[in-house]
Parts: sequence; C-alpha cells; structure tokens
Amino acid sequence: MKLVLASASPRRRELLAAAGIPFRLAPAPGVDETPLPGELPEPYVLRLAREKALSVRAAPGEVVLGADTVVVAGGEMLGKPVDAADAARMLQRLSGRTHEVITGVCLAFPESRRADSATTFVHFSPLSPEEIAAYIASGEPMDKAGAYGIQGRASRFVERIEGCYFNVVGLPVSLVCRMWREATGTPLDSAVLSPHA
Repeated sequence: MKLVLASASPRRRELLAAAGIPFRLAPAPGVDETPLPGELPEPYVLRLAREKALSVRAAPGEVVLGADTVVVAGGEMLGKPVDAADAARMLQRLSGRTHEVITGVCLAFPESRRADSATTFVHFSPLSPEEIAAYIASGEPMDKAGAYGIQGRASRFVERIEGCYFNVVGLPVSLVCRMWREATGTPLDSAVLSPHA
C-alpha cells in the first residue's frame, strides 16, 4: 500500500520526507474548518482530519492521510490568524502561559478508517509588545495555528514542551507510524524513498 498526504501544509510534507516515508501529495479540496457549535478541540481536529482524508480520491492500494492541528489556550481554540491584529491577540494570549497543541490524524484505508490524536503542552515565556510586533512583522505567524511556528523564529519563545515536538510542527509522525502498523501489521516503510511531488 502507498501513502497519500491530503494536505497542502509544507511542514507536514517536510516531516514525512525527513522521516524517509514515501508518499504522494494530493492536497484536500476546500474543507470547511469552521467549528461546529459547542465542538470541543479534540473532536474538532478528528472530524477535520477525517473529512480531509475522505475528500481525496485514492487509487487502488493507496491510503490517505488527513490531519488537522489546533492550538488551545484557556479553553479557546486558536486557528490560523486572519490578520496581524488577530495574530497579536493570539500571541498575547500565549505569552507567559502553557497551551495545548492537538493534532487529529486519520488514515483512510480502502475498507476502513483509523483516527487518533496527539496532544503536546507548550510553555511560552512572557512576550513583550515589541517581541510580538517584530515576530508578526516577519510574516511567519500568518499561516500557522496559534500564530506561531515552533521550528522557526518562535523557537525563542518556547521554554519547554511536554509531548511530541513534531506534533507542534504539524504532524505527530510516530503516531502515524503506530496507526499504520496497528492497521496493517507492517511498518510504514521508510527504507525505500520515492518521489513525493
């Protein structure tokens, strides 16, 4: 079986490639990411991961991977900021506090679906208004849940994490591999690299 990544996220693509996991890229068509009324974070990301995985047509022998990540601070789900002011609001909310990063993952096999989630706790140092403004000016926060990328300039804000680092980047690779192994009885083959364009 071959893996298909139903995501336009460059970070998810980079994480799979770095782990030596062969895959085909097929970004999911427009899935509405609006939370349902009263929807909690974990059910939300699991629902979106399923919808993304099922929105991509797979060829025979292909398994589609869908994923979605949300940042949760004080019970509020923080998605991607809509503008600089929204990014500043999110970063102020994260400043000096601990927040959760939750990623839902779905593997859509030809005859079954497997879904699970990973949660990582991230501890931010206090941020000054000047630090927030400079970070927003870099442009980095604008396409990331919670308005920051742990693997980039925001690494200077992170005091420590509890859980999977790669989950915060956008894909808990070890969880994906475990789900694949449990479903197929074989490892997600990382021995043979193939093009993933």
